[in-house]
Amino acid sequence: MCPYPYYTVMREVTAPKHLRLRMVLYAKSHGIKPAANAFATSVKTVRKWVRRFDGTLGSLESRSRRPHRQPRKLSVVAERKIVDLKKKVRSWAAKRLKDQFDLPYSVKAIRRVCRDYRLTRKYRRRKHQTKRLLREVKKQWALFQQSDIDTKDLCDIPEYWTQMQDRAMPRYQYTFREVTSGLLFLGFSNELSLTYSELFARQIISHLQACGIDLSKATWQSDNGSEFVGSWQAKEDSAFTKLVESVPGQKHRTIPPGAHRFQADVETVHNLMEGEFYEIEYFRDRAAFLQKATWYQAFFNLARKNSAKENKTPWELILEKKSTADPRLPLFKPVFLDELYHQRLHSTAPGGYDVWALPSFGAIADCGLKGKRVPWSRRHRM
Repeated sequence: MCPYPYYTVMREVTAPKHLRLRMVLYAKSHGIKPAANAFATSVKTVRKWVRRFDGTLGSLESRSRRPHRQPRKLSVVAERKIVDLKKKVRSWAAKRLKDQFDLPYSVKAIRRVCRDYRLTRKYRRRKHQTKRLLREVKKQWALFQQSDIDTKDLCDIPEYWTQMQDRAMPRYQYTFREVTSGLLFLGFSNELSLTYSELFARQIISHLQACGIDLSKATWQSDNGSEFVGSWQAKEDSAFTKLVESVPGQKHRTIPPGAHRFQADVETVHNLMEGEFYEIEYFRDRAAFLQKATWYQAFFNLARKNSAKENKTPWELILEKKSTADPRLPLFKPVFLDELYHQRLHSTAPGGYDVWALPSFGAIADCGLKGKRVPWSRRHRM
C-alpha cells in the first residue's frame, strides 16, 4: 500500500502517466478496489484511467480542461484590430493599448491575443541597439540636413582652468557639428551672448555659402539657452533665429526642455575635446590657443576616424555624399567671437541720415569745439 495519497504523489511526480500505468496494470491483475487501496485513491479514479487506457502511454496523459465552447471569445475582427494596433506600437503593453485606444476588451483578453500572435516582447531594446538604429537613420540624411549647435563652459576642466586664469584664455566654446558626417566648427568667447551666437552663425553661413553648400533644406538645432532663443519673455524670434532663417528654406529648431539626448552629437564632441585637447595641451597665450584649436579642428575633420561612423573621417563621409565638395569646407577658421565683435563694432562706419560717423579728436579740436557742448544743429554739419 502506498504511504502517501494518490494526488499528493501526482503533484510531485514529473511523469504522471507512468504512475497511472502502474495503477492500471495493478487494477487489471488484482481488481479496481484493491488498486484503489494500494494507491490510496478512490475507486472512481482507478476506473476512469482503466477505461481510458488503450494500450499506449498517450492515453494516460491529462486532458485539457479548456471549455469546448467560449461564447465570450473575441471575434476574428476584434483580434485583427488588436493585432494591427500592437504592430504600430510594439512597446506598449496591453493596459496602455486599452487606455489609449479605448478598446472595449479586457486587459487579459488583449494580452492573450498578443501572446497568441507572438507580439509580446520579453525585454526592452538595449541602449546600444537603439544607438545603432539611430546611426543607421542619420547615415541616410542629406549633407547639412541637420546641424547641432551648442556651447560648453570650460571652467570645469582643472588642467585648463589655471591657464584660463593666468593667460586670459576664453571661458566658453561655441560648437557647431553637422550630424550625418560629424563635421566640426569651433568658436570661443569670454561670455555667453546672443550677439556672439549670431556672429558665430554668420561666420558659418558665410563659409558654407562660399563653399557652394545648398542650405535651402538645412536645419539648425539648439537647446533653449538664452544665447540662442533670447529672453524667455520674448514675444518674437531671437536675432539668432532670424539670422538662420534669413537664408531661404533654412530653419532653426530647439529641442524639448530637458531632452539633452537630442544634442548627443555635439555633446559627444565636448567630451572628446576635454580628453584630447584641453587636458593635454599647454597654451602659451591666446594666439597659441587659437592656433592649436585650429589644428585640432583640422585633425578632427580630416584625419580622426570615427568608430561610430564606419571608422571614417568627416571629410571622407562628405565626399561620399558630395564628391565635388569644396576642399575649403572642413577648413573653417576658429575665431575669438569677442575680438571679432569689437573689431566690427569699432570699424569706421559711413555717415547717414540717422547714424553718422563719429568725429575724430583732431576734427573736434580743429573746429574749436574741444571741451565745449556741440549744439544739435551743428552736429550734422561736422
